[in-house]
Amino acid sequence: MSSNGVSNPPMRIRTLSKGEQTRERILDLAQDAVLHKGFAGTSLDELIAAAGITKSGFFYHFRDKNELAKALLERYLAQEEELFDALFKRADELNEDPLHGFLIFLKLLADTLADLPNGHPGCMVASYCYQDHLFSQEVRALNARGIMAWRARFRARLDRIAALYPPRIDVDLDALADMLSAVADGGIILSKSLRDPRLLPQQVMLYRSFVRLAFLGN
Repeated sequence: MSSNGVSNPPMRIRTLSKGEQTRERILDLAQDAVLHKGFAGTSLDELIAAAGITKSGFFYHFRDKNELAKALLERYLAQEEELFDALFKRADELNEDPLHGFLIFLKLLADTLADLPNGHPGCMVASYCYQDHLFSQEVRALNARGIMAWRARFRARLDRIAALYPPRIDVDLDALADMLSAVADGGIILSKSLRDPRLLPQQVMLYRSFVRLAFLGN
């Protein structure tokens, strides 16, 4: 029911076709394999066997392993953008002030990461960087564009903050925007290496404290 008393049409959720379901299944299996043992250690044969399809079925969806890598990265980046969109939307609804809205976003992000039952599975962007020699120039460029998109998103937020709260310290806003990506990836490494999922959200909250200090000084 809308606010004016008129019933809204029911939301239509598109059902994936059998072929789309198979493609998503392959991507799910590939993402899990790549995050656990890297792209070089992931074979097409194992993905085909795990998906329960034939080789011709696999190549119907992906021309080769590089095309699989591109599709996998595109999906990962889109999912990250959807997550950021949702969290920023909630934060903006809770507080219109750019600084406090950003601080709320970071708390929501930390809470989301803390709720992952087995910890964060890993960052696909980082995984691709570690083995970038395996990928085409197109895939490497896509990875770089993903990182730059994160910088642009967070920098836009920081610019709005700086307009109202001039930084209390000498800080490069591009570097401060990149710092969130660096903290998140570093937190994933800490959490996985020490087998302590709490470390990743803790690192995000430390970044939150630094942002607060940078603009408020207390």
